[in-house]
Amino acid sequence: MADRITQLQDALNQLADQFCNSIGILQQSAKPGQFPGFERSTTIDDKSIQQAGHAALFATLIARTAKDIDYLIDSLPSQDCSPELQAASLQKLEAENQEAGKKLEEVVRKGEKLLELIQKALDEIATSKLSLSETI
Repeated sequence: MADRITQLQDALNQLADQFCNSIGILQQSAKPGQFPGFERSTTIDDKSIQQAGHAALFATLIARTAKDIDYLIDSLPSQDCSPELQAASLQKLEAENQEAGKKLEEVVRKGEKLLELIQKALDEIATSKLSLSETI
């Protein structure tokens, strides 16, 4: 997983792409301008309806990406965070990690014991099945 700054940069790039694409949608759906001496007939088709749907989609995407950017900015460490606070936080995380590691080791031990029991049971079943088939 990338760090917060990289995630923030990716979100900003995504927002820029969305803005660029939404401008393209607006250009496609805009009515042509009238210039004196250049009379053209314009026809309205169902493309403008599709473009309105695209505009709504891009508005939603832009709003969601902006919220993501706000969240990422809020999750960045503050300037008030001293090295002592960071060290204490790291020690706490290390202790939690050690505890989780111990729990994982215990679960693995129990799983290995259960696997051993299952393998013994299967071996006994196979042996009894073989001895039963030999007697028949």
